[in-house]
Amino acid sequence: MSELEYTEISRAESPRGEIVLRERRDADAGENAPAVLELRVNGVFVMDTLETSSEKGLASAALEQVEQPRDVVIGGLGLGFTMHEVLADKRVERLVVVEVEDAIVQWMRDGTVPHGPAYLADERVSVMTADIRVAMAEATPEAYDLILLDVDNGPGFLVYDDNEAVYQREFLEQARATLRPGGALVIWSAAESPQLRAELESTFGSCAAVPYDVTLQSRDEHYWIYLSRKDA
Repeated sequence: MSELEYTEISRAESPRGEIVLRERRDADAGENAPAVLELRVNGVFVMDTLETSSEKGLASAALEQVEQPRDVVIGGLGLGFTMHEVLADKRVERLVVVEVEDAIVQWMRDGTVPHGPAYLADERVSVMTADIRVAMAEATPEAYDLILLDVDNGPGFLVYDDNEAVYQREFLEQARATLRPGGALVIWSAAESPQLRAELESTFGSCAAVPYDVTLQSRDEHYWIYLSRKDA
């Protein structure tokens, strides 16, 4: 098994804990081995630049749910891959990305994450530094056609304990209120969550749970995408 070497790129503290951006290399592959950028929050692996199919899969699955996803909101900026995939869809006219950690936003803007400035250059995108719960509570009713949530590794693997509320009825009802008729809410999860499915069914009347297979650091993983639509 290959030995991995890690180099810290940047570190920040917030009221919620520690955010670390680090570089990962395969020590056995030599000096010219490509580096992988890895984001960890509160000691939890969030994502890297090697395996991005789950972020892209979330975006693709969500965009398929709505005929005209003109106005979209994403909860969680991360390294920007979900955002980038959404912006590749020309039907999208406005994208709001809500990220609670200012350090992550700044790393994307100032090039600490090398692809960040280019990803954020699209004039359709704006980034809001806020808690997604606050953003949804303050949003205008029926403001969006599509909401994507990627703030944790799912309800069973929280980045912050307070995020438990994101997967419960009160917040889901707020999210539903911001959707236009026919709009959809799509949530990514690292594991199957019958409780989340039940909460979505109770709030929206129905929920589709879609399994999604990926390979992460040479491991086969089985992820889930949960989709609910607001009646037209």
